[in-house]
Amino acid sequence: FSILGEIVVNEVNFVRKCIATDTSQYDLWGKLVCTNFKISFITDDPMPLQKFHYKNLLLGEHDVPLTCIEQIVTVNDTKRKQKVLGPNQKLKFNPTELIIYCKDFRIVRFRFDEAGPESAKKVCLAIAHYSQPTDLQLLFAFEYVGEIYHNPAKKVNGIDPGGGGGGSSIGSASGQQTPLFETYSDWDREIKRTGASEWRVCSVNEGYMISTCLPEYFVVPSSLADQDLKLYSYSFIGRRMPLWSWNHPNGSALVRMANIKDVLQQRRIDQRICNAITRSHPQRNDVYKSDLDKCLPSIQEIQAAHIKLKQLCVNEPFEETEEKWLSSLENTHWLEHIRSFLKHSAELVYMMECKHVSVVLQEEEGRDLSCLAASLIQVMLDPYFRTIVGFQSLIQKEWVMAGYQFLDRCNHLKRSDKESPLFLMFLDCVWQLLEQYPAAFEFSETYLTILYDSARISLFGTFLFNCPHQRVKESTEFAISKNIQLGDEKGLRFPCVWDWSLQFTSRDRLLFHNPLYIGKSAPCVHNGAVKTFKRSKKNYSSTLRGVPPALKNGIISEQEFLPRRNSLILKLKPDFLQQAESQSNSMEQYFRDWFAKPVDLHGVILPHVSGTQIKLWKLCYFRWVPEAQINHGGFITAFHRVSLLADEVDMLNRNLRQYKSNSSLQGNCSELDHSRMYFRANGLNDTSGAPDFLSSSFPFSPIGNLCRRSILGTPLSKFLSGAKIWLSTETLANED
Repeated sequence: FSILGEIVVNEVNFVRKCIATDTSQYDLWGKLVCTNFKISFITDDPMPLQKFHYKNLLLGEHDVPLTCIEQIVTVNDTKRKQKVLGPNQKLKFNPTELIIYCKDFRIVRFRFDEAGPESAKKVCLAIAHYSQPTDLQLLFAFEYVGEIYHNPAKKVNGIDPGGGGGGSSIGSASGQQTPLFETYSDWDREIKRTGASEWRVCSVNEGYMISTCLPEYFVVPSSLADQDLKLYSYSFIGRRMPLWSWNHPNGSALVRMANIKDVLQQRRIDQRICNAITRSHPQRNDVYKSDLDKCLPSIQEIQAAHIKLKQLCVNEPFEETEEKWLSSLENTHWLEHIRSFLKHSAELVYMMECKHVSVVLQEEEGRDLSCLAASLIQVMLDPYFRTIVGFQSLIQKEWVMAGYQFLDRCNHLKRSDKESPLFLMFLDCVWQLLEQYPAAFEFSETYLTILYDSARISLFGTFLFNCPHQRVKESTEFAISKNIQLGDEKGLRFPCVWDWSLQFTSRDRLLFHNPLYIGKSAPCVHNGAVKTFKRSKKNYSSTLRGVPPALKNGIISEQEFLPRRNSLILKLKPDFLQQAESQSNSMEQYFRDWFAKPVDLHGVILPHVSGTQIKLWKLCYFRWVPEAQINHGGFITAFHRVSLLADEVDMLNRNLRQYKSNSSLQGNCSELDHSRMYFRANGLNDTSGAPDFLSSSFPFSPIGNLCRRSILGTPLSKFLSGAKIWLSTETLANED
């Protein structure tokens, strides 16, 4: 085991990993190992029927990180018993079978028919114990950084722990790094990038002196003095003062704010904050407040929808007829919640873009729904956040540093009643936009899926804590207990998820790049000279234009969107209803006009949210289902073809440059090694077919992840006639 600090805590030989539920002919024999980082199955047998597997440098083909385990079920066939194992529980029977349910919808199943009964029991108990730690400092990241500080010469996969950004390897051609927003300078650069001249970086929370759930540095209106902020902070829940997120070129700002708990001071403080935001607008325009707790589904509703979605995808998909399954999908309300977030975010885009008003996102604590809404608004408005580095900086700014509770919401310690997959819902919303506007995003859906997976690898500090202060506090305590000298550092430095070289080779990281992406400028050769032209509004696709005139299921809601300086002091006027109606008509006209024009891929993008335009993210939720896999099909076939075309264009450009400069052929060959495409053309007019290993699950493989009846898939005729081929969890647990 190559990762520093990883130790084997238990293992058992002669274990059989089940590959299919209706036959044992494909099963693999090997050793099941539990470490303090993952469970691993080590075998010399080749994986049957598998033609491709991308390699994660931290995890083997059969490995599951401990933080990705959701439930552990032990079964004894002869006694017809099964038990869900919690931490520190006893097992009164010798297990003949172990079933691991994973948070990424995988099911992995092992048989102990030939293994020693006591050894099998011990390894099951070890997995239950180490996958359900009782304390944050027992997560593997702490063990790893402790070893790094004691052995500074040793590194994971030859790389230092990520304290300074990372991400440059997949950032951009210029080698940009991902800003972490831990410093004053990162925030200052973002102010300058967005032209927010009437805003300033505030250091009043240095050392987390005001609020433990805010970053040390954040941006506030220039007209608000530090003393006022300190005074106002006592009135906000969690002392979370208003946080600036982004500025529109027209001067309107996007701000996040927690509720004011001091009822007596509420109106006065609210008015002062809104006045300060108004003064930060070049035209002194109004402030529009959106109460997210009233407009959007709650975190409990999102969690309930996710549980239903998981049951649908893992236990009983397509059970009998497609119609029934689609009805069940609708009943999960998952897609309905996706639609709500996209719709509301688009309406707030209208307020900033068309009405030129600053938008304040108000939420009780200001660290859940506002993370998602603020991020979506910025993805729609700012093309920078549709690049890889920009998107990573957005997550750092609006999630990691803004205090999204990753520890509780991802339930890393398996004991939180606060679990809710808001981060997954955000990635799903971004995928919907990527699906509708593929040429507007630098990253691929593979990138989004792997980012979701990385949130459940306990080596990275990025998605491990509830807030930056918790990282500092917990790691400082850990350092003292382990006799680690921190010096001037604020807590231990954990590996950063944006350093993708920790997980993937440079070749595999090319899968993150979207070949359909149209960059800000593209090289153009004219009379032998390379020029650059700006891409104008692109007549992208007729399907991206035109929505039904009646937008009942579209973007417009029946709620009023009257801009106001302060919602708490607004007096209802007699002509209020006419104004609200006029506002709604204006918004409807804005959307109708926008959808009627060609899409500017480097301007605003708005979602289609009616009917079937919101889809299930199949790569993420169906990648482990053998029957749902389409061999030689799915989006990857288009991805492959476009990659070859893009590579051919790159080759033509290189040939033209070589022709112009009369450089040697050898120089040209060295350039060929720097292709930005995962799939490369063998030469111009390459007509080679798609690789045999391409499928709708690519680059993942469902083989060996036991979700279904058969590894071989279902014949279409049986599928259409409604053959019942799926197993429920209970049947699966008791089947031999």
